[in-house]
Amino acid sequence: MSKNTNSPSDQTDTARAVQDRGSSDPRPGSHRLTLPSPEATADLAQRIGTQLRPGDCLLLEGPIGAGKTHFARSLIQSLMDFPEDVPSPTFTLVQCYDVATGELWHADLYRLSALEEIEELGLTEAFDNAICLVEWPDRLAELTPSHALHLALSLDPEEEEARLLTLTWSDAKWQRLVKATCKSLL
Repeated sequence: MSKNTNSPSDQTDTARAVQDRGSSDPRPGSHRLTLPSPEATADLAQRIGTQLRPGDCLLLEGPIGAGKTHFARSLIQSLMDFPEDVPSPTFTLVQCYDVATGELWHADLYRLSALEEIEELGLTEAFDNAICLVEWPDRLAELTPSHALHLALSLDPEEEEARLLTLTWSDAKWQRLVKATCKSLL
């Protein structure tokens, strides 16, 4: 695992992340943040990564360019003993990594159009046995794991480098993770 070697200015950016209470999201748990820079996004991904175990699933939602792959790449690299290149799985569909806590699957479902294609990848089994990061999870439809943590990234219309992030969940286990990782950002 890599250590956080952010400079003081990076830590200041991270510290400026802002919580927005009172979301009207219908899911039981919700937390909103403004991530002021790519470094703040990477820092949050690393913090979340340290808490993940096999069977955990993160669903990364948002438009092209919102930072889904940057988040996933930062999280994956932080879990590697020796960080290496982490390519986007846009064309391979799935990239698998061996990390200290087990197997990690990074899937990009953008190019898929049928549920059968998802089942052929073996992704539904991985939801139970591996850490899974899934970009474009809307393609999962009824295969979406109910225990997943949803991370919706969007562009901030006021700050070019900033991203707006809404975390939502229905499984109570995410409440502790979100509290532990996001509290340190405020």
